[in-house]
Amino acid sequence: MNPLLDPFDLGGLMLENRIVMAPLTRCRAEAEHTPGVLMKEYYAQRATAGLIIAEATMVMEGTSAFWTEPGIYSPAQVKGWKAVTDAVHAEGGRIFLQLWHGGRACHPLLNDGREAVAPSAMRIRGDEVHTPEGKQPYTIPRKLSLDEIAMIVEGFRLAAVNAKKAGFDGVEVHGANGYLIDEFLRDGSNHRTDSYGGPFENRARLLFEVLDAVCSVWENHRVGLRLSPLNSYNDMKESHPVELFSWLAEELDRFGLGYLHVMRADFLDKQHGDILSSIRGLYNGTLIANMGYTSEEAAEAVKTKKVDAVAFGTYFLANPDLVERIKTSAPLNEADPDTFYSPGAKGYTDYPLLSVDE
Repeated sequence: MNPLLDPFDLGGLMLENRIVMAPLTRCRAEAEHTPGVLMKEYYAQRATAGLIIAEATMVMEGTSAFWTEPGIYSPAQVKGWKAVTDAVHAEGGRIFLQLWHGGRACHPLLNDGREAVAPSAMRIRGDEVHTPEGKQPYTIPRKLSLDEIAMIVEGFRLAAVNAKKAGFDGVEVHGANGYLIDEFLRDGSNHRTDSYGGPFENRARLLFEVLDAVCSVWENHRVGLRLSPLNSYNDMKESHPVELFSWLAEELDRFGLGYLHVMRADFLDKQHGDILSSIRGLYNGTLIANMGYTSEEAAEAVKTKKVDAVAFGTYFLANPDLVERIKTSAPLNEADPDTFYSPGAKGYTDYPLLSVDE
């Protein structure tokens, strides 16, 4: 038996298998960042995943970093997401929503002129953002005030309320990939000298406040957290990644979260290290790992208890029936990078399923 196919009890939520669909930004939301029929079809197609973690979703208006990503702050968005969760549940699936603030990765051209905000006034270098006026350099964000930080924490709480209204089974806090919470965590983007900067406990303060707020809405075991200790994407750096995230793993135990979702590597292959083993030794809760796993390596990681489940991104993007393909050792569809963020069904809902003969 493939251990990836074993059922798993996620804090009372029974998952059919340990094959998780990682959150994937696909830029298919409709007007006003509202999920539509196409997103409903896309997620329902992938409902055989043990757990779907839906894509990064704006907790507050004016925080767009991808132009056509979804939000969860308006009644129309809640209604759109409710259609998605109903469709996934009708297929027997489980689905969490990833709660997200883009921080300095946002751009005024995507947000009616609103400037990006961040822990410090440091822009993303070495990359550009897609906007209605073409690719543009990232702007210098405005340093958040203490009052504004409190408003963002409240924004996460309200988003958690809306996610519950929308019928999700739980939520994942996005603390990874160079977005706002990650920007506070790592010293390459956080140069503050107040209670949100400097020592580890100060840089983690926003994360802990957000987790407290979200866990006031959801039971703790229905809340997950995603971290990317080594990822340099969005011009991110940390002087002591192993020390910071090892310390953080121990601190997170007190929250009793449903899971900790760790991206084990760097998108850009600049930073290296085995952070996952350190976290596994220090964190006592459910651990989901992500990035670059083959199905064979994932099965071995679960079998040897290095992790409890594995999240697949690109595989699920191109293979809506990924679970069946792993079960039967069937070949996988190749993903088309040209359609990752393009509008419409092409490269989104039109990947072929296994035929009866296969």
